[in-house]
Amino acid sequence: MDREHVKGAADKAKGAIKEGAGKLTGDKDLETEGKIDKAKGSARNAAGDVKDAARDAADALKK
Repeated sequence: MDREHVKGAADKAKGAIKEGAGKLTGDKDLETEGKIDKAKGSARNAAGDVKDAARDAADALKK
């Protein structure tokens, strides 16, 4: 797991908390912020997956 995966997981967790708090309090802006943070987390995870694949491909070429 690289840095992007860790940041992605943190963004997803933060987003889930914000979204839940927004739903609980009826704050649509906070709920939207949470959804955006969750989307950022997913994007970071995807970036981490791409980095992992590139690293694996480079390692395979070295062998």
